Amino acid sequence: MAKVDIKQPIVDEIKGKVEGAATVVLVDYRGLTVEQDTRLRKNLREAGCEYKVYKNTLMKRAFEGSDFEQLNDLLDGPSSIAISKEDATAPIRILNNMAKEAEALEFKGAVVEGTFYDIEGIKTLANIPSREELISKLLGSLQSPITNLARVLNQIAEKGDNAAEA
Repeated sequence: MAKVDIKQPIVDEIKGKVEGAATVVLVDYRGLTVEQDTRLRKNLREAGCEYKVYKNTLMKRAFEGSDFEQLNDLLDGPSSIAISKEDATAPIRILNNMAKEAEALEFKGAVVEGTFYDIEGIKTLANIPSREELISKLLGSLQSPITNLARVLNQIAEKGDNAAEA
């Protein structure tokens, strides 16, 4: 059995994971403690993201012909991959939060919805609130005028009752 035959299932696995993904992030994970790595994996899993370490040559082969081929030049040295199919910024936010306490974790690059982002671009994306946070803020801003209107109408009604009693 040739070496290529053994590695093909892994290449197919990577292809399957990145196919239809909104975001793929590459990071250098060297220097993370076991505890930090465990917490990072848990946080990514809870956000619906995949996180795994693959050989660079296998990732390059899996990325061929896709938007994620833009990451090939960054596949040098130890690389781990975070993949999200739903929330485009979730893996970036989670990795960025972990990088604040684990300085060993370094971004290499990312492809978000077909667009390549370098380290600076990733740091900008990391500050974008999640979809849920944005919806919550929107609902809060919509609710505020309605609450104020209800308060004013209530005061008018109370004044009207007091005027009727007099």
